[in-house]
Amino acid sequence: MLDLDGLVAVRDIDAQRSWVFRNDAVELAVTHRGAHMAPVTFYSNEEEPIRPYYISPLRAAASSEGDHPEVFRGDFFCLPYGSNHAPYNGERHPSHGETARSLWSLVGENRDQSETRITLEIRPKVRPGKVIRKLSLIDGQNAVYDSTIIEGFAGKSTMAHHAVLAVPKAERTLLISSSPFVFGMTCPYPFSDPAKGEYQALEVNARFKDLSSVPARTQTAAGKDCSAFPTRPGYSDLLQTWSDPIGYEPAWVTAVNTEERFLWFALKDPKVLPGRVLWMENRGRHGVPWNDRINCLGIEDGCMFFDAGIAASCAPNAVTQAGFPTCHEFRNDAPLAVNYVQGVMRVPEDFGYVRRAKFESDGVRFVSEEGHGVFARVNHRFIFSGSFGAT
Repeated sequence: MLDLDGLVAVRDIDAQRSWVFRNDAVELAVTHRGAHMAPVTFYSNEEEPIRPYYISPLRAAASSEGDHPEVFRGDFFCLPYGSNHAPYNGERHPSHGETARSLWSLVGENRDQSETRITLEIRPKVRPGKVIRKLSLIDGQNAVYDSTIIEGFAGKSTMAHHAVLAVPKAERTLLISSSPFVFGMTCPYPFSDPAKGEYQALEVNARFKDLSSVPARTQTAAGKDCSAFPTRPGYSDLLQTWSDPIGYEPAWVTAVNTEERFLWFALKDPKVLPGRVLWMENRGRHGVPWNDRINCLGIEDGCMFFDAGIAASCAPNAVTQAGFPTCHEFRNDAPLAVNYVQGVMRVPEDFGYVRRAKFESDGVRFVSEEGHGVFARVNHRFIFSGSFGAT
């Protein structure tokens, strides 16, 4: 371990060199390669801490080739998001972009009153620009604040936060809820290829209005219900929803772990990150390099056309025809700040699906379908301002 001014340590964690910092509630590790954020330990000073994020068993050394970022853990920022197999305007980006695969630099660390922050930076090579990622912890809060600032990178591109959650072993023990969405669609092309040892359960190119009833190749209620996970063992599926961009509160998503009794949440600006991909991986990819080893839930907030990559997302497609954006146009003279918050709260034993979120002056109250409420002390105004107000 190497301590930098007593604030940041450098450790090798699950085969990845990582920066580690903490405050009185959270300990956070972020990898040098790809800036993947995991492990993150919430309630770190208590007897039963919570670690919600998935760390992949894929331990191969990271390279510039392949279909996935080998680091593959926790939350990471994708620019461009998606497979990126097809070139775009002569550009060939790696899967999920250089931001998810290449080395970042630590350019700042500071402790200011109640905030502890590190600042990371990367300069992509395929398209000129600079990406700055500021990760902040606030004393007394089990939350991580992430402000990703994109400078340059002029032109159209996809982007997304790619959170990957660990899932319990028992079926339907992770309950997924979100703020209302106005458009939902299964992957418009085959997501899993049987020729490669991959299998999917959901229908192709089907629309839906509720996660609990998604068109599937099996007609059973359990097969159609994508509001709980893990389900459909042996399958790998993808769907996407789009938020209403008109609103004055953050869009939200929650995952309630009914085994470990906690609620994970994420907050976003629906004007900046209008789409949300759910990647439901239940050992449904049997070919190399997956080898039937991956069981996780991806909750991926961004601006994209499923995982098709930059070329398909920047062209007219079924989603743009429905009136929703699938890419963002970056400008050299207008840096874009993508603000995102993730956090955890303990919940009582009989706490089920979240049915609504009430934004209060000093936090968010999540109310379950049983009428129970849990309060997360969090600076939700950060989503729109990138700064911390009084709580």
